[in-house]
Amino acid sequence: MLPQPNAYRSIFRHLDGSYDWKKELEFGWQMIDQASSGSLAACIVECIQGDGGIHVLPSGYLQALKQHCERRGMLLIIDEAQTGLGRTGRMFAFEHHGVVPDILTLSKPLANGLPLSAMVTRAEIDGAGRQNGFLFFTTHTNDPLVAAVGNKVLDIVLRDDLVTNAKVRGEQLVRGLQYLQRKYSFVGDVRGCGLMAGIEIIKGAGGDCKDHDPELAMRISELMWKAGLWCQLQSGTVFRIGPRINCTSAEIAQGLEILEEVFDNVNT
Repeated sequence: MLPQPNAYRSIFRHLDGSYDWKKELEFGWQMIDQASSGSLAACIVECIQGDGGIHVLPSGYLQALKQHCERRGMLLIIDEAQTGLGRTGRMFAFEHHGVVPDILTLSKPLANGLPLSAMVTRAEIDGAGRQNGFLFFTTHTNDPLVAAVGNKVLDIVLRDDLVTNAKVRGEQLVRGLQYLQRKYSFVGDVRGCGLMAGIEIIKGAGGDCKDHDPELAMRISELMWKAGLWCQLQSGTVFRIGPRINCTSAEIAQGLEILEEVFDNVNT
């Protein structure tokens, strides 16, 4: 397993303190190579680690990862169960990085909550599967109902230009969260892309302390719930914020206002 690309907490740093993801990635592959017999099949990656705490791959990371895979004869599989279909401000999150995966997996938003997933791959890989008689099926394989819903979801995403909406509203969301970060010392980090953002809660001793503060995070979570705003709390101290991709400017503004009110109450 490669090290989590956590720019906020990684021990891999340049002399100026900035995140050295290249050295971290090289270290990860060295560990994999030392534990491998040399027959590696594929590398699976998320462009944004959702459940891991909203960690966005740094610019250039995915290209470097693809090169590592090619040198070892491996496939690059990108999981976009959470990031696919516009959430990051592009139809697919890998488009931000200029890399095309060998295999792309999609699910959750594909049928708006119904059980539908998809695997998209290159013609060469599909041909090899057919030639070797590969067969895969589940209970809902080729289900006409969810397939029809999936087609309609795609139609609406394109018809209403929801990808652009996610980009613009995401920029509004991140600007608001960064304002809160400057105002409150316990907001240690703001990260994300499009309408997939995260804020990390710390002890905030003068804004310099990065110590986790799960008790404060839980208190904030309870106050948010009572105020009518729900955000998933992950890893004890990271709030995952993911408004629907057809949200409005007014709704984003209202959510940020509630957050600010909650943070004010925590500060008093």
